[in-house]
Order: sequence, then C-alpha cells, then structure tokens
Amino acid sequence: MRIVLMGPPGAGKGTQAKKLAEVFGVAQVATGDILRAAVQQGTALGKKAKEYMDRGLLVPDEVITGIVRERLREINVKKGFILDGFPRTIPQAESLEKILEEMGVKLDTVINIVVPREELIERFTGRRVCEMCGSTYHVKYNPPKQEGICDKCGGRLIVRADDDVKTVEKRIDVYERETKPLIDYYRSKNLLVNIDGNRPIEVVFEEIKDLLKGEG
Repeated sequence: MRIVLMGPPGAGKGTQAKKLAEVFGVAQVATGDILRAAVQQGTALGKKAKEYMDRGLLVPDEVITGIVRERLREINVKKGFILDGFPRTIPQAESLEKILEEMGVKLDTVINIVVPREELIERFTGRRVCEMCGSTYHVKYNPPKQEGICDKCGGRLIVRADDDVKTVEKRIDVYERETKPLIDYYRSKNLLVNIDGNRPIEVVFEEIKDLLKGEG
C-alpha cells in the first residue's frame, strides 16, 4: 500500500494518516515531522532547510524532495507508506514519481479529502487553546464546560494567532493556488479518489479503510 493523502489545511489529513498507518501497519510519512527531524538531527538537508526556516522563507522543492527521498529509503517501501503533506505541487509530484521509480515501486492511490471552504474556516476559527496546559477545544465540536475556561486546569482559553480568519483564508488560498492543480494531475493518471471529509472523523476513516481494503 503506497498512497498519498491530499486535502486542504484543516481537512484532517494528519489524523486520518495516523489511524490508517496503525491499522495497515505501514509508515506515515508526514512532511512536517520529517522536516523537523532532519533539522533536529542536523543532516545536510536539515541544515539547508533550517537556513530558509530561520529567515521565514519557504523551504525549496529540491530540499523537501531530498528529505522525503531520505525518509523513504529508511522504510520498507514495498510494504507501504502513507504520504501526508507531500507532494504539494506538480513539480514535487514529478519528483516523487522519479524517487519511486528508482525504488522500483509505484503509487497505488491518491486520496483527496474534500471539505467546503466555509467548514474549514469554522474548524480553525472555532478552536480554543488553554494558555496554561495547551489543551485544545472547539466552540462547536468540543466546547469546554464553562465558556473560556479549561476543564483540566482552569486556565484561560485563547485563540491562537494562526487561527484568525485572515490567516486561515490565506492558508486555504495558498493551497488552492498551489495544490489544487495536483488534483487534475493525479486524476489524469487514474489515481485520484475523492472522499467527503465534511463528516465525523470515524465515518471518513471507515470509508477510506474500506476503500483501501478493497484495493489490497
């Protein structure tokens, strides 16, 4: 099982990737995690990435691709993996194809989790975080017992800076501009499957799980 999990920020890719990796016994390759690990370990590519990150710049495609290549070489790619957060652009997708070609394997499926823009904005802007213990809540989906107060420690609940409407809309705009073309790219290769992500986590998970079992 070698799959790519796509979807806009807030679609629940990370949650689904983790659950699927556990069920199917494959590696979850989350770009954010492997990028942070490369930086912490001080690998050659990690040092390069850190230079860009320290300057507040986007890490270039060739560095990200190099880090993904290193991670894929560490795992049993024949057994399988779930790529979460990569590729984000068509050049990255083309690079991934070359990496897998070198390894003698191919992608099985690209799962695109679809969630309406309004719902994504509500998911982010409704989040609340305890400034003392870091516990997270949501005003609609997981409200605290007392408004504005953490159930666990009594700390004040705040809105994170990156959860305000303008920041969230900007992130979605970037996704739509850079990543949406990938949908057509993978559709043209008959790899794309759209999944309705505007449902409870478990319902989405069961549908993806059944789909992958059917292909296995």
